[in-house]
Amino acid sequence: MNYQHEQAMQRTDFYQAFASNDNVAVLVGNSGVVLSSIDGATWERTVLSGQPSFLAVDTCPDQRFIALSFDNHIWVSSPTGDDWVPIKVDSAEQLITIDCAPNGKWWVAGGFSTFLSSSDKGQSWQSNTLEEDAIITDVVFLSEQEAVATAEFGMFVVTEDGGNTWQVSGFMPAEFYPHAAYFTSIAEGWVAGLNGFIYYTKNSGNTWHKQSADSTVPIYQFQEIDGVLFALGDNATVLKLTGDQWKTVQPPSAPVYLRAALYFKQKLLVAGGRGMFITITPNTAALSINNTEL
Repeated sequence: MNYQHEQAMQRTDFYQAFASNDNVAVLVGNSGVVLSSIDGATWERTVLSGQPSFLAVDTCPDQRFIALSFDNHIWVSSPTGDDWVPIKVDSAEQLITIDCAPNGKWWVAGGFSTFLSSSDKGQSWQSNTLEEDAIITDVVFLSEQEAVATAEFGMFVVTEDGGNTWQVSGFMPAEFYPHAAYFTSIAEGWVAGLNGFIYYTKNSGNTWHKQSADSTVPIYQFQEIDGVLFALGDNATVLKLTGDQWKTVQPPSAPVYLRAALYFKQKLLVAGGRGMFITITPNTAALSINNTEL
C-alpha cells in the first residue's frame, strides 16, 4: 500500500462509490484509490496494491467495509477503513454490484442475471441466475428477507425469501437501462439513467411513471436525507425531488460525472470524475466545492 498524506484528492481520480459505518466514511475510485475520513472534511488517501478499479462499496453489520473491483475481487477492510485484503470471486460473469445484507451475508451480481452470495465472508459462494442474458446493475437488501434488483432491458427483480429465489416483478419502459436505483420498500422506488429519465413505481415495478425533471443529463446515483431524495448526474449536476418534480440544486458546472453520494456528519458528500468533490448542506442547499479541476 502507498500512502499519500499531502494531497488526498487528485485530478486524476475518478470516484465511484461511498460507504460509511458509525465512525468512518470511505470513498473508492479508479486505480486503487481509497479515501477515508472521520469528519467528512479531511481525508486520508490509500492506493491499494495492483491498483484495482473499484465499482462499488458497502458497509456490513460488523462495521467492516467490502468493495467490489472490476477484476471480480472483493476487497475487505477493518472498521477503520484500512488494511484492505482482496478475495477472488470465482465467476465467469462480470460482476457489477455488491451489497452486504442486514444478516451479514455478502451479495454480488452482474452478467447473465447472476446473483452470488456468501455466508462465510467470501470463502464459499452460492450462485443463482434468472437464465436471462441481462446485466444486474444494482442489488439492495431492504431487510434480511426482502431485496430489489435492477437489470438491463428494464428488468425489475425482487426476492422475499432472503435471496433463495428471485422473480422478475416488472419491466421499465422501452427496455430502459438503469444506472441508479433507490427503494424504500419492494413496492416503492425510483430508477434513473440516460437522458435524465427518472421513473417511479409504487406497485413493485408493475407500472412506472416518468417524473418531470428540469435537466436532461444522465443520472448515476440517488441519496436520501431525512426523507428528501437527491439525484446526481453528469456535468456535476445535483437534483432534488420536490413533490413529484426534480429541481436543480447544483446546476451543470463541469464536464465530469457525479456518481458517489453519502450523508455523513450532517453533510451531503458528492464525488465523481477528475477529482470532483462537492459538499452540500441540505437544509440550505449551500454549496462548497472542492474540485482539483477548478
